Amino acid sequence: MSRSLTISAAGRARRQTHDAIVVGSGMTGGWAAKELTEKGLDTLVLEAGPEVVPERDFSEHVPPWQMPYRGLGDRAALEREQAIQSTCYACDELGRSFFVNDLENPYVQEKPFLWIRGRQVGGKSIMWARHSYRLSDLDFEANAREGVGIDWPIRYADLEPWYDYVEAFAGISGMAEGLAHLPDSRFFPPMPLNCVELHTRERLMQAFGGGRVLTIGRQAIITRDHNGRRACHYCGPCERGCITRSYFSSVNATLPAARETGRLTLRPGSVVHSVIHDPATGRATGVRVIDRETQEAIEFFGRIVILGASALESTRILLNSATAEAPDGLANSSGALGHYLMDHHMGNGAVGRFDGWENEFYSGRRPTGFYLARFRNVDERHPDYLRGFAYQGSAYRAGWNRGVAEPGFGAEYKERISRPGPWELSFYGFGEMLPRYENQVSLDPEAVDAWGIPVLRIDCEWGDNERAMMPDMRSSAAEMLVAAGARDVRVTQEDNPPGLTIHEMGTARMGRDPATSVLNGNNQCWDVPNLFVVDGACMTSSANQNPSLTYMALTARACDYAVERLRRNEL
Repeated sequence: MSRSLTISAAGRARRQTHDAIVVGSGMTGGWAAKELTEKGLDTLVLEAGPEVVPERDFSEHVPPWQMPYRGLGDRAALEREQAIQSTCYACDELGRSFFVNDLENPYVQEKPFLWIRGRQVGGKSIMWARHSYRLSDLDFEANAREGVGIDWPIRYADLEPWYDYVEAFAGISGMAEGLAHLPDSRFFPPMPLNCVELHTRERLMQAFGGGRVLTIGRQAIITRDHNGRRACHYCGPCERGCITRSYFSSVNATLPAARETGRLTLRPGSVVHSVIHDPATGRATGVRVIDRETQEAIEFFGRIVILGASALESTRILLNSATAEAPDGLANSSGALGHYLMDHHMGNGAVGRFDGWENEFYSGRRPTGFYLARFRNVDERHPDYLRGFAYQGSAYRAGWNRGVAEPGFGAEYKERISRPGPWELSFYGFGEMLPRYENQVSLDPEAVDAWGIPVLRIDCEWGDNERAMMPDMRSSAAEMLVAAGARDVRVTQEDNPPGLTIHEMGTARMGRDPATSVLNGNNQCWDVPNLFVVDGACMTSSANQNPSLTYMALTARACDYAVERLRRNEL
């Protein structure tokens, strides 16, 4: 059972009751806020971190030469306070403010796991890479087809209208390709592929009979004005915010929509400890919170509770919500809570040099690269492993900073590196991870965070299937570069532990049977009918696509279901 929390008299005196409580204000919390308020519910959104004011806190237009450390950051401070967070490329001199302080937010690693977190209004939706891809029935049926884990309780037909729905609001730019295993979205006009990318696309189509499709990355970035948001102007460092609201985030889109209803109460600085559960009714009645600044314990009450705090945080809350009736965590009669943790493995691929196009360049800083869709285990079974992988990448010309590694000195050297360097193209792989019981999180019996809340102990590693896939990711990338006419082809291999891809999912999975899953097909806890988990914790398998678009669609669908049942007095 979780350690008890003492609520002060003042905390009880300020008791607030709402129709709905949403924990988290990021990708899924923002969608829940929008959907619930627009459907008429008085909604409280609790966020552990501070408020974010775009005009004050976004810094995408600040160039390195205007930064105190020229963009490199105070390395001593990063190593001291954000040693884990700074392994993410976006945790730079200015972007670091959107990442947690590792000293305040510790966790225990049984095996290497890099947990990248953003605790502020907007969460990681401020810093995400914005790649947005639908899952297909190749993904939803995979577990059942291969006897891995448990079957998803939904299929593509269940989620297709909700993909349509969230895409219409968020805005996804991209190209329609007609691939059954990577369904097309409702696209805004695509960003253009550059000349070497177009060349590579055509050569791969010819070499592999249309089986390997290189397309522009499908991005939650609008390419025309939409709902008061301005089209992208290609300034580049999206991970530091977007003052024009061109890319989708909860700060840019869903939270403003929720505020417009007049039914939103947003409370930053509210570190959720646990869910309050009434054993007599079997319902959640609210949540317990630690005030970030005062350390005061407060309770808030609601008719439904939506957890969208991010996969591991939502599971941590459920584990900390243990009671005498549920000693292993709330909503955990199946014993599945905390298990089947997944991430995507990344960093295996290749890079090659292309001759020609010396007079060609590109304009601006396009905020996406290309995407090469999965081609393994689509039509034919690979003999060495299950599932598949995709590539992200780009073609680019080396810039002046190549001079760091090139020999030279004087005027000729300066003149040479001031001109664009040769073209290169890189394939960077992202592969699926299978769900395994032993990849798990649990509460550490001793360690607590800065607010006295028990922290997670994470035990996760790549399995045999993932490791069998990695060599093929490298050799296939090199094969395609050769087919496209590249030279000086080099394979790339990164030994990244789980977590760094920042696609953590699972640990409160959906399923068809309450004996083997935490949630049903509507993201509703089997054990606690008015408690929903809508973030990555719900995932039954990982697929290989970036998962955020699926989280959005699942959240909108779950909120629609919850409001309908609430109006029928069934919750």
